[in-house]
Amino acid sequence: MGGVISVPIRISDEEYNSAKKAAKAEHRSIQGQVEFWAKIGRCALDNPNLHIEMIKELLAINRKDLSDATPFTFEQK
Repeated sequence: MGGVISVPIRISDEEYNSAKKAAKAEHRSIQGQVEFWAKIGRCALDNPNLHIEMIKELLAINRKDLSDATPFTFEQK
């Protein structure tokens, strides 16, 4: 993951309040919620054939610590 830079941005009161409400429901900071929405938007624009739920699941998987996961191996009979 890259570094963090603190840059103020301007968003409407409506978007801020929506992010605040969603952040509380999703257990994120408001900044984290806006970043999450930005990632979803960027992925959706880059992959117009993917359903939004698929994008959300892929982003969620990307956040998880998979260091203890057992890799899948294909067994031929």
